[in-house]
Amino acid sequence: MEVLLQTMKVLWEEVSGLDDESNSVRTYQICTLDSPSSYWLRTRWIPRRAATTLYVEIRFTMMECSGLNRRHCKETFNLYYYQSDSDEATPTHPAWMENPYTKVSTVAADHLLRQGGEKRFNVKLLRLEQLRGAGLYLAFQSQGTCMALLSVRVFYRKCPPLRRAFASFPETIPHSLVEQAQGVCVENAVTPPGEQSRPPSMLCGEDGQWVGQPTSSCACRPGYEAGETDMRCRACPSGQFKARPGPGGCDLCPANSVAMIPGSAYCLCRPGYHRADSDPLHAACTRPPSAPRSIVSQINDTSVTLEWSEPLDRGGRPDLTYTLLCSLCHAPNAKGLASSCSPCDDSVLYRPAQRGLTQRRVIIWGLRPHSRYTFTIQSLNGVSALSQSEPASDRVNITTSRDVPPPVSGLRRPSASENSLSLEWNVPVLQNQYQILDYQLRYSPKDGEEAGQWQYVSSRSSSVVLSGLQRALQYQVQVRARSQAGYGSFSTASSFSTLPDGVAHSQLVLTGVLVSMGILLLIAVVIVAVYCYRKVKDSEAADKSGHYQMGQTMKVYIDPFTYEDPNEAVREFAKEIEASFVKIEEVIGAGEFGEVCRGRLRVPGRKENYVAIKTLKGGYTEKQRRDFLSEASIMGQFQHPNIIHLEGVITTSCPVMILTEFMENGALDSFLRVNDGQFTTIQLVGMLRGIAAGMKYLSDMSFVHRDLAARNILVNSNLVCKVSDFGLSRFLTENSSDPTYTSSLGGKIPIRWTAPEAIAYRKFTSASDAWSYGIVMWEVMSYGERPYWDMSNQDVINAIEQDYRLPPPPDCPSSLHALMLDCWQKERANRPRFCDVVASLDRLIRNPASLKVMHQEGPSPSQPLLDQRVPPPLSACGSVSKWLRAIKMERYEQSFLQAGFTSLDIVSQLNTEDLLRVGVTLAGHQKKILSSIQTLRIHKAPPTLLY
Repeated sequence: MEVLLQTMKVLWEEVSGLDDESNSVRTYQICTLDSPSSYWLRTRWIPRRAATTLYVEIRFTMMECSGLNRRHCKETFNLYYYQSDSDEATPTHPAWMENPYTKVSTVAADHLLRQGGEKRFNVKLLRLEQLRGAGLYLAFQSQGTCMALLSVRVFYRKCPPLRRAFASFPETIPHSLVEQAQGVCVENAVTPPGEQSRPPSMLCGEDGQWVGQPTSSCACRPGYEAGETDMRCRACPSGQFKARPGPGGCDLCPANSVAMIPGSAYCLCRPGYHRADSDPLHAACTRPPSAPRSIVSQINDTSVTLEWSEPLDRGGRPDLTYTLLCSLCHAPNAKGLASSCSPCDDSVLYRPAQRGLTQRRVIIWGLRPHSRYTFTIQSLNGVSALSQSEPASDRVNITTSRDVPPPVSGLRRPSASENSLSLEWNVPVLQNQYQILDYQLRYSPKDGEEAGQWQYVSSRSSSVVLSGLQRALQYQVQVRARSQAGYGSFSTASSFSTLPDGVAHSQLVLTGVLVSMGILLLIAVVIVAVYCYRKVKDSEAADKSGHYQMGQTMKVYIDPFTYEDPNEAVREFAKEIEASFVKIEEVIGAGEFGEVCRGRLRVPGRKENYVAIKTLKGGYTEKQRRDFLSEASIMGQFQHPNIIHLEGVITTSCPVMILTEFMENGALDSFLRVNDGQFTTIQLVGMLRGIAAGMKYLSDMSFVHRDLAARNILVNSNLVCKVSDFGLSRFLTENSSDPTYTSSLGGKIPIRWTAPEAIAYRKFTSASDAWSYGIVMWEVMSYGERPYWDMSNQDVINAIEQDYRLPPPPDCPSSLHALMLDCWQKERANRPRFCDVVASLDRLIRNPASLKVMHQEGPSPSQPLLDQRVPPPLSACGSVSKWLRAIKMERYEQSFLQAGFTSLDIVSQLNTEDLLRVGVTLAGHQKKILSSIQTLRIHKAPPTLLY
């Protein structure tokens, strides 16, 4: 406690006396028994300091009135206080009355003095609360009291400095019951993940004692463990490490690793040993395996079977694989020099594969007869790529013997058009009993970016027509024949050109005129026959279901809400499944109407397979049941590899269920976020192509999805993307010249994915789905980033209205961003149709070089608002911590600082090996960090701008 006043030295009669221990003290006495007037005693000005609550301890004695026999005698006195910001009191100010003075209490004695009785003094402790001024005066009022004031002590309580649970708290004055004192983690301690970086806090009680335990507790940082108590963290000694913050202790370095300095968060691998990117920091370091052993070959004419034994040393890892290398060795020349070898061409085939083999047996076929080959088998594991030396290997030499067809000759072009070539060749003559089974032709543009990118065509005859070619372009072509002995070698390359514009047309005009008359007559006969046939079939369909079913290529979606009885739509489009055929295994999510589960479907006579099961929770209304089953009525009309497949429904028992195919990887947006940076650009484009193909199918059926987003795209184990969630979808009328759907008032619209006309006027078309598809493209290329980031929905609407568009994600090819901008055309008539989108993506996939052209760095003048939300380059940040937070890599902040990367100048020199040492093992995270560092190197700011 802190003492503010110990004794009194003003006004009342000051006399000497003795305390309980017979020590001489100065006291203040008053005895005015004959007068009821007020007599005041005031202290000096007492500073309050930081306390809001003060305690006053009074020691006094008082005479008993019954022994004095006086009329105005009292056995009490009053205590007052007066607050002021300075020592301003005078003999007349403040006035001697209750206002301006504030009364604390009327004090009565517990022990009274009597004539000849025992002398005992009284002790009273009074409390002054909610004080505000810089200081105060105490005043004592007597109205007929006979007493002696021995001492007055004024003090406040405070909690002493404290170290507890790796947190340090300063000396603290209590202010309220709910106000927590803020502390800091002790040296080498941090707030563990999940504590939201809140500093530790603790309650200081009114009695000056700390209450309870600290909140948001601290823990020893990586590389440090708790000492003997919870007051400090000590560094892990050399040879030990601690990878994560928390209460655990240091561990010995795993095998083949060492920590040279105290306080290590991980152990470095010894020379020759490594950790794979997927290995945790506490895993032992391993090395590449030794060579495979005892290769055994079995030659069967032009095919070979190779088998081998496992290496003696697997390198300490279970992920052992093998790679097979093939070389064709030529015969020694006339001078007797050694033969030369070259890699085998793509005519050599392998089963099960050439690389990534897990079994120790492979079959090779397609070899040349009477040729010498060398096969090298390499042993690989997860750290082979990190080793500086070549993989350990063993090799075997074999010679083939079987006769295959000779090279094809006489390759020629009988005719050509602007986009096709008609080719034929001579049938090779075989010298054995075999026959030509078929031919394989390969072709590629002779010049340009696609030169050498072969495409293959098979033919059973000695001629073929190549279609889908580019006009006025020269192609190189090769052919080889196949017999029972296998493929022969390719012929020498021959060059042929397609025709330029107009040439083919002029040659075909006359033939077209002659042929067209005959074709028109034939078409007329076919149309009449088809019309009569369809008339009969349509009548049958109308009698059965009340609507016309068009041909397979012209199938049109039928809105289940147009049925008078919606259950009829369910019976027509969805198959009823016995509940006993379904086994629910686990709940994987929750939907609008109930739980979503994974289960198994076993229909008699069919293979058992996994299914996703949507259930309708109990207590539903009839309307909820209709709305729930309407999605099945919609899905049941679709049959496409990129649309989620409906297995059936269960409506005759509880709970009501919808069964669809099971997609192992779940929703596309979360799948991309989990696998950030793990896919190539061509893989991402392949996903987008699948989504576009599914939307083309829906658009061709006059169907509008209305809620196309990455969260509504499901991904299976083969990375096939399928459109799902048709809860907001509606039918477009076939007869309308401008087919739209107007939603009901109050309907929720996903603003960030919705076209402007759909937001403003509730008009949904396939063109508005194209806008949403552009947003999905942006989500995929940014690995699940939230469109428009943290902007509010109103900010998004205003930005789009002002012609702002999302900038390209990092490493997004300019061709893909151009397609996004086409989808975001303000005029919906200018947006591409889904058939155009599929065609554009197919062209990009066929020409991978076009995906290497990236968007130019730097903000676009036409997009200042949204470009500000792109993570800034390293040079725009003031510290390493701010930079990591800006690029959303703050998880590595402690690792960077602990490794000594504490300034931006040092960070600008980092490379991939440095990031691996820090613990950045994910390829996507490495790419994002190095991209920001590269921006600094190109546009390096003066050092003064970094501070």
